[in-house]
Amino acid sequence: MISPTAKEIFIQGITKDGRTFRPSDWAERLAGVMSSFRPGGAFPGSYLSYSPWCVPTSINGVKCVIVNRELRNAEPMAWDFCVNFAKDNDLQVSDVSPVPPAPATPKAAQTPVAAAVRSDPVAPVIPVDLPKTDRP
Repeated sequence: MISPTAKEIFIQGITKDGRTFRPSDWAERLAGVMSSFRPGGAFPGSYLSYSPWCVPTSINGVKCVIVNRELRNAEPMAWDFCVNFAKDNDLQVSDVSPVPPAPATPKAAQTPVAAAVRSDPVAPVIPVDLPKTDRP
């Protein structure tokens, strides 16, 4: 059941009986069909990018399409198309993101030097005192 207050729904590439949905590029195809439905309407070349209201992604290795509720407000028939696509193909739909498990951090990435070098914006940067040398 989709909550009427949910800001987005997640159509997952797993059928209700647990099988992987085929073809493997179904998410990109669905998002491609929806590419002209966007804030401000279609414009020349808009078919070259996905709509911000219907975005393909992969969560935990499962293809998904995230459909924003704004699509329903702007284009109810396009929203119905996405929802009916999921129903017709017996796909799992959720209004809560399937949360990916936290990735395991390799031992080397836990050292202070590695933490300072990583580009992860959430990782704490630990200051490291480097040995002084007389090299330029």
